[in-house]
Amino acid sequence: MTTIKWSQYAFEVYPANSSWNNASGIYIFATSSNGYWKPLYIGQASSFKDRFSQHEKWDSAIKLGMTHIHVMVVSRQSDRDAIEKYLISVFKPQLNDNLK
Repeated sequence: MTTIKWSQYAFEVYPANSSWNNASGIYIFATSSNGYWKPLYIGQASSFKDRFSQHEKWDSAIKLGMTHIHVMVVSRQSDRDAIEKYLISVFKPQLNDNLK
């Protein structure tokens, strides 16, 4: 499995059509352009399986070219809140309109 860094955080890279488990953490809907990853949406989940099954930004991300989901397991809610807020402020993904 491929690992990449977003700022100081390491994420595992999965195809968007992967099967997901009930782990909690931070995720990034991403597309690749000219060898660089572009974040389309950054979020968090208490269960990746539950969150991705009916995600409100899924169709929009697909239309923008999402091919992969980058995932970092983070158990504590307070850590997920802080990391999500930080990454959104740094990368300003197009589909994140609530936390910019």
